[in-house]
Amino acid sequence: MSLTVAIDGPAAAGKGTIARAVAAHFGFAHLDTGLLYRAVGRRTLEGISPLDAANALTSDDFADADALRLPDVAQAASQAAAMPEVRAALLDFQRAFARRMGGAVLDGRDIGTVICPDAEVKLFVTATDAVRADRRYRELVDKGQAVTLAQVAADLAERDRRDAARATAPMIAAADATLIDTSTMGIDEAVATAVAAVEMASNSSKTAPHCGRLGGENV
Repeated sequence: MSLTVAIDGPAAAGKGTIARAVAAHFGFAHLDTGLLYRAVGRRTLEGISPLDAANALTSDDFADADALRLPDVAQAASQAAAMPEVRAALLDFQRAFARRMGGAVLDGRDIGTVICPDAEVKLFVTATDAVRADRRYRELVDKGQAVTLAQVAADLAERDRRDAARATAPMIAAADATLIDTSTMGIDEAVATAVAAVEMASNSSKTAPHCGRLGGENV
């Protein structure tokens, strides 16, 4: 099976967990596109312009995953992601990954609408604001960060506002995306729902996506 799976949705809805599980289940490559913007955001906190950071990303920028998950990096990433020139600089990388042979899962904010709108599978993973804030709060506390639930909720609300309101590639569900609301789902149920959607697409679609396929090189 060689499919492109596009998974979009707001922060802390569970799309990353689902994307990793789907990729592992089918043996697909996985790209958390949010890390691209987080890496850019982290470099901007060091005084580098967002566009220069986007054009100069290397594997070293992804070496410290925990540092990319810090709240200030998340906010900087959201600000950088709102810049059309930054999104354009990272577009080719994401599309090349999506076209690789053997199948690919990409999760982010605009995968099904902009990056690969002809992906065979499109999922939009969401949850209520309260559930998402609680999940992110627990995640940060478990990592030893001193935050309050109110702070986390406010940060998520600001990111949601910025991601949905930006003029370029706003966070919206593709018209043909399958909605998965994880508010009352456990991880196993959410993953099973996503896997079922991929299997259904595999059974009903035998054509390659519009963007075509690359060889099996690592992108």
